[in-house]
Amino acid sequence: MQHLRNFCIIAHIDHGKSTLADRLLEYTHTVDKRQLQAQVLDDMDLERERGITIKSHAIQMNYKYEGKDYVLNLIDTPGHVDFSYEVSRSIAACEGALLIVDASQGIQAQTISNLFMALEHNLTIIPILNKMDLPGAMPEEVSDQIIELLGCNKEDIIPSSGKTGQGVMDILKAIVERVPPPVGDLTAPTKALIFDSVFNSFRGIIAYFKVLDGNIKKGQHVKFMNTGQQYFADEVGVLKLEMSPRDTIYAGDVGYIISGIKEAKEVKVGDTITDVLRPAETAINGFEDVKPMVFAGIYPVETEDYEELRESMGKLQHNDASLVFEPESSAALGFGFRCGFLGMLHMEIIQERLEREFGMTVITTVPNVSYQAYLTSGEMTVVNNPSDLPPPEKIDYVEEPYIVASVISKSEYVGAIMGLCMDKRGILKNQVYLTSDRVEITFDMPLAEIVFDFYDRLKSISRGYASFDYHPLGWQESKLVKMDILLNNKPVDALSAIIHRDNAFDLGKKICKKLKDLIPKQQFEIAIQAAIGAKVIARENISAMRKDVTAKCYGGDISRKRKLLEKQKAGKKRMKQVGNVEIPQSAFMAVLKLND
Repeated sequence: MQHLRNFCIIAHIDHGKSTLADRLLEYTHTVDKRQLQAQVLDDMDLERERGITIKSHAIQMNYKYEGKDYVLNLIDTPGHVDFSYEVSRSIAACEGALLIVDASQGIQAQTISNLFMALEHNLTIIPILNKMDLPGAMPEEVSDQIIELLGCNKEDIIPSSGKTGQGVMDILKAIVERVPPPVGDLTAPTKALIFDSVFNSFRGIIAYFKVLDGNIKKGQHVKFMNTGQQYFADEVGVLKLEMSPRDTIYAGDVGYIISGIKEAKEVKVGDTITDVLRPAETAINGFEDVKPMVFAGIYPVETEDYEELRESMGKLQHNDASLVFEPESSAALGFGFRCGFLGMLHMEIIQERLEREFGMTVITTVPNVSYQAYLTSGEMTVVNNPSDLPPPEKIDYVEEPYIVASVISKSEYVGAIMGLCMDKRGILKNQVYLTSDRVEITFDMPLAEIVFDFYDRLKSISRGYASFDYHPLGWQESKLVKMDILLNNKPVDALSAIIHRDNAFDLGKKICKKLKDLIPKQQFEIAIQAAIGAKVIARENISAMRKDVTAKCYGGDISRKRKLLEKQKAGKKRMKQVGNVEIPQSAFMAVLKLND
């Protein structure tokens, strides 16, 4: 165990984590020249295309230092705020962390957020100043920011470049010298923490674990303590670029176990693996259950694909433990699922992965957050879906979730950012100048306001310089109402939303206008209305497609033309009573982009 080191890489999005991980793998000869490519650990097409890490990736490297052989277990983590749950799980399996800061951009919101997460777990932090080869690098300035944040010495900061390979050998040396080896009892009963799982269509669910005490052998009879299920370890091994089988994984090491598990609910991330014959007395404190921030309905385009969608969602859940879903039905869309996501990017990625990996075309409804409705009878109900909100006469008051949002930006954009946050019902709490040019602004604001287009608008008003992070604050009472969208007097439950009363009129008007542009004309007139209860607050009409029935009348009496027009009018009226309006998928998503 003295020659083992477990560490992860944490940073803000796009600060060069994956590129630096490539260099570490190259310099320790873990990956040969043929297999080496940019972002070698990002194995999803989606990750490569977008240039972001979506899932944490574990890999083992061998490194020789001062004549001794060391084993380094690296976990590369995502940088986006929506995937911070992945980061928290990776941190639980490590003793040290490389904190990477872009020398041209400095410290950003997610850098601070991930750092505090690592410090809570008492990890040793190695600060690294990355992208030193860029012409816009500001090493002195950014070093001062790191020293102020960490309280370290200037000599502790390692200047590096993932592109040129500068400083990589210094990083490997620092990992061996500064990160403490794992602690554990080799003779104690087996105790291992599951920190991730992936689905393999041939081998079932593969669980990744870190052994804290004892060891796990091939063929061992093991038990998962939370679920109480027992299995035989068909194969155990370590994670190289491919999985590499071993006979035994000892305390302190990270590995994988294949035991032919087929059911999603049998593997819970944060569970403890122990021996059946000699079990551990207590389970390890796993991770807190994931708290979804954004809820949306996902429905199959064809109703008969419902079961296939359920299966696909289950398989996706192995790869992404932060996805939460339960069945629901909608009058407009049939059977589908109510899904919980960690944010809007997470929702987008899940939808994209369903289409790419499982060939499922789905309809996603308008995202919303959870509310707590307190009834006049004294009961409290949780509302995840606008259609679950009780009628107004039964409600005493409604509470919505609030968050503490922190935005770090250049000082020249402070006015615009404050304006945006005030528009979104934010309350300014604090404003701190990190340097003469960088400000951290803290707001309390409703989570529902950031669900839609907050992040996009923040990026555009700050020209991409603002970084954003948030964490839950609790519940607060608000004047909330349910707004229904009616098409020809029939409510479309998939477009209903719970919104603040003061914003209802503007929002209703915008949605009706947007739908008017997107819904194709029919043979009859379509009325689009936004209503709160029985009161209509906005309306738009889509006129009918009209055939010129009087074209065949050449001259003659006006009564002939009038008779034909009256006949057409009666036909349209009858059609309106039986006609259904098809709503295109673009209409559901357009509600998210009302300000475009």
